Amino acid sequence: MIKIKTLVLILVTSSAWTFAQNCTCESNYQWVKKTFEENDAGFQYVIDKKGVPAYQAHNNEFLNKIRNVKSDTECNQTIYDWLKFFRSGHFSISKIESNKEQAQPQPQAKETIKSDLVKVDLEKFKKEIQSKKESDLEGIWETVPYTIGIKKFGDTYKGFIIKSGAENWKPNEVKLIINADKTTGVFYVRDKTRQEVNNIHFVGKNYLEIGDFTLKRISPKFEREEGVETYYEAAMAQKPFLKELNKTTLLLRIPSFNGALKKNIDSVIAANKTKIESTENLIIDIRNNGGGNDSSYKNITPYLYTNPIRTVRTQFYSTKLNNQRMMFLYENYEKYGISKEDREFLKKSYDKLNAKLGQFVSLQEDDNTVGIDKLDTIYPYPKNVGIIINKGNGSTAEEFLLASKQSKKVKLFGTTTAGVLDISNMYYVTSPCNDIKFGYSLSKSFRIPDMAIDGKGIQPDYFIDTTIPEHQWIEYVNEVLNAK
Repeated sequence: MIKIKTLVLILVTSSAWTFAQNCTCESNYQWVKKTFEENDAGFQYVIDKKGVPAYQAHNNEFLNKIRNVKSDTECNQTIYDWLKFFRSGHFSISKIESNKEQAQPQPQAKETIKSDLVKVDLEKFKKEIQSKKESDLEGIWETVPYTIGIKKFGDTYKGFIIKSGAENWKPNEVKLIINADKTTGVFYVRDKTRQEVNNIHFVGKNYLEIGDFTLKRISPKFEREEGVETYYEAAMAQKPFLKELNKTTLLLRIPSFNGALKKNIDSVIAANKTKIESTENLIIDIRNNGGGNDSSYKNITPYLYTNPIRTVRTQFYSTKLNNQRMMFLYENYEKYGISKEDREFLKKSYDKLNAKLGQFVSLQEDDNTVGIDKLDTIYPYPKNVGIIINKGNGSTAEEFLLASKQSKKVKLFGTTTAGVLDISNMYYVTSPCNDIKFGYSLSKSFRIPDMAIDGKGIQPDYFIDTTIPEHQWIEYVNEVLNAK
């Protein structure tokens, strides 16, 4: 049988309704508002919680904002902010690019530098920094696509371009300035817009965090710090990997459960099967994994399993617009790689939904609100599993955690997750003016209201507070799992 949540990754678009009027920000807002009110699975749930007067006040406030926007970008952002009344995720607004893009009013340009240059004898600078015995700001650093030299001038430090992969940045142009306090300064982004930064700090001896940017030291070279290197390897990973931390502990990094990465995840698990089944501890780092497809973690679950896993199911809100997705997929099943067996399930679902317009409908054949998964094997190894989580985890990542934490082997480490799971299964529709794509949700979990996740998140078993820097989280979990 096709898994309901698999459908969330199939992008199906439709035009919700049409009308003859000028295409303005207000008309798009009114279309989004009407579409959401009539079709989103979570709309009435929030209205019942917050009340109609609060919703009316919210609408009045945002209608005034909508009527005063200056650009398409500002308009779409304002509509997006209007949607936050209902939840923090599982909705979207995106612009549809046109071949005949009309010029839009541009927001006022931010302050930018104008060819601020430094005079540096590069060869002499390279020799000077090679003699340094202690780690400090001066040196040669790399942040893609730039190689940057940082040199002290008076009380401040200036970072200048040595090599650039961006055409508008040339050698000796100032890329960053660090003040005398060494914690604040300025960073100029790719378009040379000035950004004030107030959280500059070292991570170990070879990495420098400047706001949202990470610089890696190229010269002078200091000893490799394994914990720091492992952290950045995990933080910057685009694909899953498994690494041996020590003889008793493995690290499995899963940056996303996106369906496109399922083959990579399965490949890593298969290639390391012997290691996983013979190593005492497993750390799974899913920080900033925003979700994807439930099937992506299917091959991880057996190694966590100790007892039957209960999964609270979802119900779909039936409207003529929402139900179009089922029929579209039924008619285009070959295009989306849907089997003939699953195709028949789609047709049955469509008929079942259409028979109950305006209602929430369970699409499971047994109509049970809870599914129970029983596996044949309980693996002796790993004995202990620590899953590292943070506020960047939502949707399928949270579904993975709800299943995993039922195991006697598993403990969660980190901070509370994002809390975007109860209202899910997004559907994308195109505006009547064909200029924006709007995503909203079709399903609501049976967990509501007794164990709602949205707006709350999933809490860790071991809270990692701010006294432990994020680059030390893996080491902390490693110590806990290996404690005797």
